[in-house]
Amino acid sequence: MPLVSKKDKVVNKVLLLNVDDIRTNPNQPRSRYDEEQLNILAQSIKENGLLQPVTVRKNTHGEYELISGERRLRACKLIGKTQIECISVNKSQRESALLALIENIHREDLNIFEQAQALKTLIAKWDVTQDEAAQKLGVAQSTVANKLRLLKLTSTEQRLIIEYDLTERHARALLKINGADKRIEVIKYIYNMGLNVAQTEKYIGSLEAPPAKPKRTPIIKDVRLFVNTINKAIKVMKDAGVPATSKRTEQEGYIEYLVRIPTTDKV
Repeated sequence: MPLVSKKDKVVNKVLLLNVDDIRTNPNQPRSRYDEEQLNILAQSIKENGLLQPVTVRKNTHGEYELISGERRLRACKLIGKTQIECISVNKSQRESALLALIENIHREDLNIFEQAQALKTLIAKWDVTQDEAAQKLGVAQSTVANKLRLLKLTSTEQRLIIEYDLTERHARALLKINGADKRIEVIKYIYNMGLNVAQTEKYIGSLEAPPAKPKRTPIIKDVRLFVNTINKAIKVMKDAGVPATSKRTEQEGYIEYLVRIPTTDKV
């Protein structure tokens, strides 16, 4: 049984619980933990104590379930602490899932794809709207929508983006490219060339630009237009005092024009 004071039902006050009696949050959005950072946190807790209690709630089975503070709980277990300070709050499982997501996102404990997946799960499992999630997180609804769009990238693309330390804006720019193979090729190019977001968007824009249309050369099928043009040119010269002459001869399959224009010294 959890070790607590006799006033077990008191909420929003610090309780001292056995670490092994705290159930993990089944809706914890974080799936990976940096072992090095976890060890640093553990040593800090060992030297300075736990500066901020973890947050728990009582589930339907009467067990204490973690809402937030997964890293702190793990760090305490690493250094052999058997008890941990907790704040018990009266929250439903739905509210617990939302609070866990909010804490992780605000503390930047989740990478961009973990954030997106957590949002997707929250919306699907707990019937949370994008507007509600945005309001709780203190962001615009479009921000939530943009995060969810990142899940269109394949697991391989997501892994490379995290491995290459690319940003969310890099990832969103990649969504403009059709085809996973092409996107992976571009991700590697961005990394190798060290492109920032603006350079990435420009590069992707050049890839997606439609090919230039070939310049069309007008074809005039009616040869009478050419004949009239010649006749008008002869008339213009005559009107200007140049005694130009032309002779038209029709042969089989073609028309031949002979135009004579006197040189300047003979005019």
